Amino acid sequence: MDEEGSRRRFLKSVGALSAALPAAAAAQHAGHASAKSEKYMFLAPAEVTFLDAAVARLIPADELGPGAKEAGVTYFIDQQLFGGYGVMAKMYRQGPHAEGTPQQGYQSPLTPQEVYRAAIAEINAGCAKQYGKSYDQLAAAQQDEVLRALEEGKFPLEAVPARFFFNMLLENTIEGFFSDPIYGGNRGKIGWKLVGFPGVAAVYTHLVEKHGVPYDALPVSIADILEGKAALDEHGHPKHVLLVRKD
Repeated sequence: MDEEGSRRRFLKSVGALSAALPAAAAAQHAGHASAKSEKYMFLAPAEVTFLDAAVARLIPADELGPGAKEAGVTYFIDQQLFGGYGVMAKMYRQGPHAEGTPQQGYQSPLTPQEVYRAAIAEINAGCAKQYGKSYDQLAAAQQDEVLRALEEGKFPLEAVPARFFFNMLLENTIEGFFSDPIYGGNRGKIGWKLVGFPGVAAVYTHLVEKHGVPYDALPVSIADILEGKAALDEHGHPKHVLLVRKD
């Protein structure tokens, strides 16, 4: 955690530009809900409060625009945990579960549901012991200290390694910020607008020879297509509305 770093540098460093559709979201296509009918299905109120505070520090609102909290990332995480991703429905779970390398993928006997539930409870308990307050009640600088300790594996957790939880939280936060809004996050296409991502793929054949020319368009989501909010061409591809650049 570099509290002096800008959000633009952070997003570039984690490669978030490519996170148009997250792996976690792709694992769950049933039970999608929009912000209009928002209802938390797995997270308890105290867990929602914790995540709202944590994701707001991982991708904070700044001069570039709203952050992860405003984009509904906590709700996105809740929807993923409630679905197949949360219970590892399509993953091998028999072990062994020795700590592996980053290239070896998920190495834990706990499901993402269990990881979040246990880790959040332990972090809040640790914050209460050290600071006399739960994580969400800490000052921003203290919240960053906790996240940094988790990232460096220096915050003692019993149920799951601190660094393991931090990496999961960070990954899910990025996913929720840049996924299609149909999965509950990226409200108002906040993440897409920040990086200039046009959303659902259209046809770009007429632009193949135009090198180095900015493509500024109003982003189109899956929800826009399903709800009839996006005009489609004869092939069913969304027609992008280009924006006028202000130089």
